[in-house]
Amino acid sequence: MSDPSANNTGLDGARAWIMRQGRWSPFEVAFWLAVFIPFFFFPTYLTLASQIAIAALFVLSVDLILGYAGIITLGHAMFFGLGAYAAGLLTKTGWGEPLTGLLISGAFVALVGFLVSFIIVRVQHLALLMITLGLGLLTMELANSMSWLTGGTDGLQGVSVWPIFGTFDYDLWGYTAYSYTLIVLFIGVLIARRIVNSAFGLSLRGIRENLNRMPAIGAPHQRRLQVIYTISAGMAGVAGALLTQTTSQVALDVLSFQRSADVVVMLILGGTGRLYGGIIGAIIFMVARDQLAGINPQYWYFWIGILLMIVVLVMPKGILGFLAQIWERVRR
Repeated sequence: MSDPSANNTGLDGARAWIMRQGRWSPFEVAFWLAVFIPFFFFPTYLTLASQIAIAALFVLSVDLILGYAGIITLGHAMFFGLGAYAAGLLTKTGWGEPLTGLLISGAFVALVGFLVSFIIVRVQHLALLMITLGLGLLTMELANSMSWLTGGTDGLQGVSVWPIFGTFDYDLWGYTAYSYTLIVLFIGVLIARRIVNSAFGLSLRGIRENLNRMPAIGAPHQRRLQVIYTISAGMAGVAGALLTQTTSQVALDVLSFQRSADVVVMLILGGTGRLYGGIIGAIIFMVARDQLAGINPQYWYFWIGILLMIVVLVMPKGILGFLAQIWERVRR
C-alpha cells in the first residue's frame, strides 16, 4: 500500500520546484536590459534587430513543441507563413490596424494548428518528420498556385499597415519596428515562461521523456500535445504576422522549407528545452548570417554549417546548455 505522506511530499517538492523555476534569474534580467543596447549603440542595426526579435519568437514557438514536448517538426514554417499571409490579406480588405491584425492572424493560425494536431499526436519519429515536412511543402505549393490570392512567386504586394495606436508610424531607421517586435517577443516569453514553469509544463517534459508511461499516471498525453501544438502554431503565426507588418510585404519564402530548417538550426545552436536557448540561437544565427553574407554573399551558409558542426560536437546541449554546465561547475 502506498504511503499518502510520501505522495504529499512529492507534490510539495514539485510545487517548490515550480516556484523556484518561476523566479526571475539575474541572467533573465540582464538579458532584457541588454535588448535596449541597439537603441543607443547600434541604431543603424535596428532593422536587423527587429528581424532577430521576430526570428526569436518563431524559434520559441518551435522550442515549446520540440524542446519541451518532443514533437519533431520540419514544417513549422507553414504556420509562420500562414500568419504572414493572414496579416497581409487582412490589410488588403481595408483593415490595417496592427494589434488586432496580430491577434486575428494568431487566432486563425492557432485554429489551423489545432486541426493539424489531430494528425500530429497520432504519429511519432520518422513518420512525424515526414508528415510535418509534407504539410509544409503542400502549403507552399498551394500558396504558389493560388497567385490570384497570394501573388504567387511575386509575393503579396500592396500591404498597408496603419500606425501603432494611430500614432507610431514605421520609421526608416526601424525604431518603431524594433520596439513593437520587442514588446511582442517579451509577451511571448512571458506566456512560454508561464507554460513551461507549471504542472502542465512538467507533464510535457514527462511526455517527452516517456510517452507510454504518462497515461499510467493519469496524464492524457494526446490532449496535452494538442494544446501545446495549438499554442505553438499560434505563436508562430504571430511571428509571421509581425514580419508582414514590419516589412509591408509577404514573399513566398515565408512558407519555404529553408525557413523551417533555419529555425531548427537556431534552436540547436542555442539549446533545446531551454527557454532562452532558442532566443540566443536566433541572435547568433542572424548576426552571423548578416556578417558572413557581407563578406561572402554566395558561400555564407558554408560557415554556418561549420559553426553548427562545432556546436553539435563540442556543445551537444547547445551554447546555453554549455554555459549552464560551466556555471554549475563554478558554483560547486
